[in-house]
Amino acid sequence: MQRLLLLFFIVLAVLLPVLAQAAGMEYYIGVLTRILIFAIVVSSLNFILGYGGMVSFGHAVFFGLGAYATAIASFHGVTSAWVIWLLAALVSALAGLAIGAIALRTRAVYFIMITMALAQLFYYFFVGFRYYGGDDGIQINGRPVIGLGLDISGDNGFYWLVLAWLLAVHVLLARLLKSRFGLALNAMRENERRAQAIGYPTLRYKLAAFVIAAVIAGIAGSLIGMSNLFASPKLLHWSQSGILLVMVALGGVGYFYGGILGAAVFLLLEEILSTHFEYWQIYVGLILLLVVMVAPRGVSSLMSIGKTLKQGEQHGA
Repeated sequence: MQRLLLLFFIVLAVLLPVLAQAAGMEYYIGVLTRILIFAIVVSSLNFILGYGGMVSFGHAVFFGLGAYATAIASFHGVTSAWVIWLLAALVSALAGLAIGAIALRTRAVYFIMITMALAQLFYYFFVGFRYYGGDDGIQINGRPVIGLGLDISGDNGFYWLVLAWLLAVHVLLARLLKSRFGLALNAMRENERRAQAIGYPTLRYKLAAFVIAAVIAGIAGSLIGMSNLFASPKLLHWSQSGILLVMVALGGVGYFYGGILGAAVFLLLEEILSTHFEYWQIYVGLILLLVVMVAPRGVSSLMSIGKTLKQGEQHGA
């Protein structure tokens, strides 16, 4: 049943642009694309937070670096999407390696503060880098060419590309979490000292997970740059990292599809409320507070509660 339900949602996601066009709601194709992109970056944060216990308050730096890698490559005439994604992944991996090598030597609140501080260094670097737009950001000339007979210049084609990336990322994460690496990562989250005692090189494992999450976030940043045709230093700011953490908490920390649910719920609330209220952030905050009170472990936990109740009824019967 779970596989059939998952297949149903994938088919529905593929058909959504066609349904939106048929209903004369083409605008929402862009909204859905943005949700899918944020679902990728939030899932990467959920990977290190929910399964590795790493509360990074600077995860948006990799998101922003991916967007800037795309913008700068476009500025210098690179038109191949594959080359741009490779550059975005490489830049994000190097940044993740540098930040992780420093921050992972600390724990708890010190780790949070160091990730935020190091991320802010990148933010101020791009704010002061006038050659690439400085505080005003940098425009992207146009969407790159993917080849293979595929066209991503239109909204529909780009939506399907982002959906393909989202599916690929979750297949990768699923395989990682079921592997020995994923099991070791879970063990370190539960009790790092015990994992060290039985021989796991915890720093190496956590650094590898941190770099993987950075690369995924960088790819998502590249996609947001291609979507908006613009890269801004705001994408790297600590407040953007805070929003990503809110999305993870809203979807459910440690739940596999928590990143998708968190991004979808948050961005849909933002989209709906911002069209009706001037100070829509207040209402978003109140709704988030209500969700936290009803489901402290996120929206995904409501599904788990429903399954538990159903199993209890079956056993009672």
